[in-house]
Amino acid sequence: MSIYILALLIGVVAGLRAMTAPAAVSIGAALGWLPVSGTWAAFLAYRFTPYIFGALALVEFVTDQLPSTPSRKVPQQFGARLVSGAFCGAVIGTVGGSLVGGLVAGVVGAVIGTLGGAEARQRLVAATGGRDLPIALLEDAVAVLLGLFVVSSVI
Repeated sequence: MSIYILALLIGVVAGLRAMTAPAAVSIGAALGWLPVSGTWAAFLAYRFTPYIFGALALVEFVTDQLPSTPSRKVPQQFGARLVSGAFCGAVIGTVGGSLVGGLVAGVVGAVIGTLGGAEARQRLVAATGGRDLPIALLEDAVAVLLGLFVVSSVI
């Protein structure tokens, strides 16, 4: 699969859940699926990095369920997803030999994931009679599985 498609898809993950993408990339690096040693992204494969990003992703899963959590489309949330998508796309791009191309694809994917994810969630919640929790959990699962698919497909 093209490195640009994978960078776009990791950006989609960042658009769905901002911290799931870095957690997936770090887990992939630690498992050797993303050969980042000797690059600027080598820190992702350090012993504790996957645990740190994993804990942040778990916190995000919990806070997403809170009624006080703002929309992913407000500037702060949207911006965090763009930065996460750019960072993770750049990591995927670095592994494939195109840091800038991966970064751009990651940003585009983050926009798609943020806006598309919000729209899909809104429609699915409406279709289930306003029940948000099952749809939020489904979105969590999609983000995790897509993230792991991407990082395992790079090599």
